Amino acid sequence: MAQEYDLVILGGGTGGYVAAIRASQLGMKVAVVEKGELGGTCLHRGCIPSKSLLRSAEVFRQTKSAGEYGVQTSDVTLDFSKVQQRKTDIVSTLHKGVTGLMKKGKIDVYNGYGRILGPSIFSPLPGTISIEYANGDENTMIVPKYVLIATGSAPRSLPGLDIDGTFVISSDEALQMEQLPKSILIIGGGVIGIEWASMLADFGVDVTVVEYLDRILPTEDEEVAKEVEKQLKRKGVTFVKGAKVLADTLVKDNGVSIEAEIKGENQSFSTEKILVSVGRKANTTNIGLENTDIVVENGVIKTTEYYQTKETHIYAIGDVIGGMQLAHVASHEGIIAVEHMAGNTPAPINYDNIPACIYSDPEAASVGLTEQQAKEQGYDIKVGKFPFKAIGKALVYGESDGFVKIIMNKANEDLLGVHMVGPHVTDMISEAGLAKVLDATPWEIAHTIHPHPTLSEIMGEAALAVEGLQIHG
Repeated sequence: MAQEYDLVILGGGTGGYVAAIRASQLGMKVAVVEKGELGGTCLHRGCIPSKSLLRSAEVFRQTKSAGEYGVQTSDVTLDFSKVQQRKTDIVSTLHKGVTGLMKKGKIDVYNGYGRILGPSIFSPLPGTISIEYANGDENTMIVPKYVLIATGSAPRSLPGLDIDGTFVISSDEALQMEQLPKSILIIGGGVIGIEWASMLADFGVDVTVVEYLDRILPTEDEEVAKEVEKQLKRKGVTFVKGAKVLADTLVKDNGVSIEAEIKGENQSFSTEKILVSVGRKANTTNIGLENTDIVVENGVIKTTEYYQTKETHIYAIGDVIGGMQLAHVASHEGIIAVEHMAGNTPAPINYDNIPACIYSDPEAASVGLTEQQAKEQGYDIKVGKFPFKAIGKALVYGESDGFVKIIMNKANEDLLGVHMVGPHVTDMISEAGLAKVLDATPWEIAHTIHPHPTLSEIMGEAALAVEGLQIHG
């Protein structure tokens, strides 16, 4: 007899396990099917391990410049094996925490590969889950009232530039490197590529970033992208933009060489490794979608605002539905989906209110529309911009490059977007996110008293700058 559940979740990543916890709180009997380890990409191959490495790179960089603060050091060296061990320990600690949360919520976890079956003796509707085990054990069948697809995404590769794990790697393989290369070519100047460029440059690797477009960080405000590029160049990162990588020129021989077409001419690059960072693709194959009426468009699952698919008892969230491929987005989508299953009426997500962060040095963070997007959408805008150089705490930190930029709709003084680049902005963006949710105006931000001396004072100054009333600039 097949085990029955109120909800079965395919994928135990951030979106999946958060949804499982919320469903358990709502009284559902829940199972999670995960082929790897709970925590998924974010915990094991993304957010957490990469930020651990970025933190080690930051400490290494700061220690080498300690003399500027009156702290004399000598012979500062890097033990990359300990960097990796620290990363592993952090991931292990958090993995144990997630496992404990599953036990606390009485959530059953099946460690296997789940597929959706069509109508069968188990159910007149598609949705029975067949679980296949790596050790060859007989498949398990579980029958849910609802299914939540949270299978995430995987690194995208370029045609003809296959990931071999040695010369050509993705971020997955990069996280497992036992030693740093002397040089690396990063293909792709998006968020992941820029974080790796920053980290590896701080570790002393010779880094070149090749980007197909004429700018890096195409989803960010243009001024923010330019500031990030300027500061990374100062670290020694080389940028080649408007470049089409010619995969058929790849040669592996004690390293790797490849050519790119730039303004009609070919340029050759020789390096120890190539890191392909050209986005991620949704994991929609081999999960049984062909046994359902679920619609897949442009490689992602189509859903309603409550994340129902065309099969109304099957929902989907996170990277597998496209949109903002961020862990915190998947988590909130999962919460809304299970609350909708439970008969509640959750408010749909306003994606303009979701902050996004880049953890490079410098950090960047944003919420809402960029200046270009606001203009393209027909808004008559006012912009306030304020530099960290005028903030006392930034000078104390020794990190005074960058700025905060606030975009306001002239017609009603609505906050349209906030964009930051500089020290600790990935923490400060939450104030801007709250302001967006509460529909605050720049005037209200300006008249929120920010303590002195703090980096957060820049929010008040940038808000005042919208009307040209900044105090210290």
